[in-house]
Amino acid sequence: MSEIRKKLIEACETYVEAKLYNVQQVISELEAALKLETKCSMGDKYETERAMLHLEFEKVANQAEGFKRLKRTLKEVPIGSTGNVAGFGSIVKTTVANYFIAIPAGEISVGNEKYYAVGVGAPITQIFMGKKKGSSVTFNGRELQIEEIF
Repeated sequence: MSEIRKKLIEACETYVEAKLYNVQQVISELEAALKLETKCSMGDKYETERAMLHLEFEKVANQAEGFKRLKRTLKEVPIGSTGNVAGFGSIVKTTVANYFIAIPAGEISVGNEKYYAVGVGAPITQIFMGKKKGSSVTFNGRELQIEEIF
């Protein structure tokens, strides 16, 4: 079971690294554009463009910080069993889908099974927290039976 967890963590790390790489690329492009704007700034039009570039830069920098937080969160995921109660680091298998409670990284395939990597703040995670194998929960009007937690 911990082999699945390791693969899920690796997939989440790959997801975060790819997102960080993309954001860093955008930051580099914005820095280059800001330098270019500095060289040819004349009049209100250029000041407006420069302000827009700064706003975009701030937005992307915040995204980068968010992905760095996700990376730090991944380091906290326990490698071994999380027990039989759903919580941070748990893998929860239900009658409808499989979930990995760690970071919001979307759908991940391990072998021939799909898992949804969800953060602790996700609504589905809040429903799972503290539940045990055999528990029944309702999410979006659907009844889910928890078949396994590890």
